[in-house]
Amino acid sequence: MSVLPPSVWAERAREILAAVGADPEFAAFKAASLKYDSDWQCFTGSVVVAEYDQEKDKHALFAEGLKALCLKAAVYEMTGDEHAAEIPIAVPVDEMTHAVIARPQLLARITARVGVAIIHQTDQEHTDWRPGDYTDQVYRAAWGEPDSRLWLGAEEVTRRLDWLDRKDVAMGFRKQGQAHSFTFSTAELATSTV
Repeated sequence: MSVLPPSVWAERAREILAAVGADPEFAAFKAASLKYDSDWQCFTGSVVVAEYDQEKDKHALFAEGLKALCLKAAVYEMTGDEHAAEIPIAVPVDEMTHAVIARPQLLARITARVGVAIIHQTDQEHTDWRPGDYTDQVYRAAWGEPDSRLWLGAEEVTRRLDWLDRKDVAMGFRKQGQAHSFTFSTAELATSTV
């Protein structure tokens, strides 16, 4: 991917974002994506954002997730390579892309009209984004400085997840909330201090 200067990818990503935003179904697409809020939380994405509030932060995350998908679409369009299109994305932003692509019919109609393919394969995604990497350079060329509250570098995400893991274990959760030993028995619920 880096054989082209960041400005080339950035220009196409801006064009794609503008075309998606101008689509007649974009308002419905955005509203549907933002209503997915109770399903798109995970224990590794938005939880690492400082002072996160889903109701307040969802619009900014939607914008960033859409930008990330437009960057991927630009890479795919210019390379035809799905693997190359899986560029490094910050974990909170990647989490929002899942909410966006969970609107398959709307997204398919919009991208068909725009003439682009949105690429996102969870088993191939890269959440190892770092400030200054090639994705960051292209993003900056397209839209300026990324929101540092949402675009967290991979090392910082790991640091925050380690801290959260220690908190979770103290409450009885393991594997970043993906495991616990609660039985939800009457006795267990009766002794709860929550």
